[in-house]
Amino acid sequence: MLADRLASYTQALCYDDLPGDVVHEVKRRILDSAACAFGAWKATPCRIARHVAQSAKVPGGATIWGTSHKTLPDLAAFANGALVRYLDFNDTYLSKEPAHPSDNLAAILAAGEIAHASGKRVIQAIALAYEIQCRLCDAAALRSRGWDHVTYGSISSALGAAKTLKLTEAQTTQAINLAAVANVALRQTRVGEMSMWKACAFSNAARNGLFAAILAQRGMTGPAPIFEGEKGFMKLVSGPFELSRLGGERAPDDTLASFKILDSYIKHFPVEYHAQTAVEAALALRAEVIKAEGADAIQRLSEIEIGSYDVAIEIIGRDPEKWHPTTRETADHSFPYCVAVALLDGRVTLHSFDPHRLRDAALHELMKKVRVVPQPEFAGRYPGAMPTRLTLRTTTGTVYMRHVDVPLGHPGNPMSDQDVEDKLRRLASRRIGLAQVEKLIGFVWTLEREKDIATLMPLLRVPHRDA
Repeated sequence: MLADRLASYTQALCYDDLPGDVVHEVKRRILDSAACAFGAWKATPCRIARHVAQSAKVPGGATIWGTSHKTLPDLAAFANGALVRYLDFNDTYLSKEPAHPSDNLAAILAAGEIAHASGKRVIQAIALAYEIQCRLCDAAALRSRGWDHVTYGSISSALGAAKTLKLTEAQTTQAINLAAVANVALRQTRVGEMSMWKACAFSNAARNGLFAAILAQRGMTGPAPIFEGEKGFMKLVSGPFELSRLGGERAPDDTLASFKILDSYIKHFPVEYHAQTAVEAALALRAEVIKAEGADAIQRLSEIEIGSYDVAIEIIGRDPEKWHPTTRETADHSFPYCVAVALLDGRVTLHSFDPHRLRDAALHELMKKVRVVPQPEFAGRYPGAMPTRLTLRTTTGTVYMRHVDVPLGHPGNPMSDQDVEDKLRRLASRRIGLAQVEKLIGFVWTLEREKDIATLMPLLRVPHRDA
């Protein structure tokens, strides 16, 4: 049974099984997630989640990031996870089902804090959660069946938490059963006009995954077989699937499977991942057009054509709301908005989605000129590439074109460690100051030396004036 296999793998995996590049990548993802969290500190859904979590005070509990308040670990996972996710700036994995695997971190760190887990144990738990979630995304698509990708997140978070809390193999199996049976999420979260829940859907799944692990640790059992049963996950949610070899497992030819964290992507721009190549193309073409035709040439474009592929069009280039976004959640999931704002401003930052920008008449006028067109030659190239062919036509008939296959941050075009650090400095320095940022960076790069992950929490604290 699949739950037994996952529990056995979770139990067996140890820090020494992780190659050096995997350990290094885990640290990069912690830095990247911290950057996203600081950037989202004042966002409304994050404030709401934080205030709810602060309603419980638990000595020996888990810290709500940015504060010294300790609460129930599952509430901390919810509030902290919302911070990581809100900006749509955290990492991504694209396969049959998409994922933002760093969404698992908040649950693992909350579990680690209450268990006084070492840095090494946290690192291996994070690598494990990435592995489980990404392999499930490889195995079966959920969105075509009406379910959201965060459905896999309750399982991966439960296993990451189980590893951190040192559950037995039998307890880990029950954590899987409990997480999978009760946390099937609707895809409506990502259809049409998007709500605040987009930022919270995975943090809720991670919260429930951690809660399942805590219940299992205390002896709670869940229904089995949860995947293969008559009314189980495969019959009702995913359809039948086979899970490929997991990271570190040997093939018959004695080769080891690589770890999936190495195949996931860090974001260079705060937009849905399918829009990354479109933004890169837009910024390059903007410079070309202005150089050739003058500073006002962008407003004089007659047509903007975004050539893309079926998955990207389904998610960010199909719904009418994508041409009339009224919320950040919809705008950063909109091909027309992301390309238009890049063309007008010459950059895409957090401020590109401020309320006044969402209402800008010139921006909306430019968006009316956007067409999203499927490109037959792109069929089958995703997820190995995320191609965009952007074509701009001027009123004089001049045509400008740019094609981008993989964006900066993709494994085929990776961001450097300096890039990742600078992202943290850029997003966090407004909240905690550069001296604290540098201490946080140093802490994470040497995380394997730490005896208790709780020592991380003061480095995430935001001064009271910004709380």
